[in-house]
Amino acid sequence: MIRVFCLLLLLALCPSLAPAQETTERFGQGDTPFLIRSTTDIAIIRPLIESFAARRSDLAITYEQWGSNALFEKSREDCRRDEPGADAILSSAVQQMVWLVNGGCASPYRSPETLALPSTRRWRDEIWGITTEPAVIAYNKAAFAGHTVPNSRFALLDALRNDPDRFRRKIATYDIAESGLGYLFAFSDSLEATTFGALLESFARVDAVATCCSAEIIAGVAEGRYLVAYNVLGSYVTSAARPEVGTILPEDYTLVLSRAYMIPRQARQKGAATGLLDFLLTAEARAMLDRVGLITTMEASETGLPLSARRSIALAPPLLVALDSNRRAQLLKLWKDTFAAGSVP
Repeated sequence: MIRVFCLLLLLALCPSLAPAQETTERFGQGDTPFLIRSTTDIAIIRPLIESFAARRSDLAITYEQWGSNALFEKSREDCRRDEPGADAILSSAVQQMVWLVNGGCASPYRSPETLALPSTRRWRDEIWGITTEPAVIAYNKAAFAGHTVPNSRFALLDALRNDPDRFRRKIATYDIAESGLGYLFAFSDSLEATTFGALLESFARVDAVATCCSAEIIAGVAEGRYLVAYNVLGSYVTSAARPEVGTILPEDYTLVLSRAYMIPRQARQKGAATGLLDFLLTAEARAMLDRVGLITTMEASETGLPLSARRSIALAPPLLVALDSNRRAQLLKLWKDTFAAGSVP
């Protein structure tokens, strides 16, 4: 019993013994090791990595898929110790990437491809936005047959107030303590004072569910366990290929995320990392990103969403406010109180 207790205590005190990444896959037959760490599902991005590997026969590419918070902590620790880790990082939790750049953890680079990016998707020539992905409201199509689909936060609020029993434990969103992406969306919502407080009140009233993962949320909507999922990244809905799930670009405002790419200061293979960056910004790669749902055309003629309703999350210093310890603690407490009854263990 004493040995078991000591082992449990050691595991509790040494989080590094826990699995670091969620899964790993290797590409290419070359001799030069090139390590990519990313929050993007391998199943989604595989065609792009395979295409890049075919162009760089000299590389032996290792692609590690991480959770955003774990990836941030590992990248920050590598930077602090000035130790080589990843050669390239791609994350949807862009506030964490801005923190790394601001902390001197990134390597600068310029090319015609990076300079062609809009200012919202490039900062200090050390971080670049690769994708364009809206945060959507997902819903179960069958459950809304004969019902009006809420096309805005205001409409969602009305639906929850008018028929709370129908939606009890049937609304899902990210657990922002576990998901860096979920936290980013919640923080961005908190800047929109007209609906944020009212939404949280309504979510609390119907025992909305906060859970960890996009795949679980989308599967829950498809199966009817949830009627609505709030602030889910649209690319995940597309890649899940669940015809039972519909999506809405909220008409009041739609958050648009660009996954951030960074080359760590201490990367061993900076040439390969800049090569991958330029490749991801080519027309060919963008067509592939479009096919897997990582690029969404936001033209009003195609989406019906007016320009004034788009909220691009800019890769810029204001995102650092999201990681302020006091601001973060307040938002996490508010979220915990809201979802106390409906959180999934």
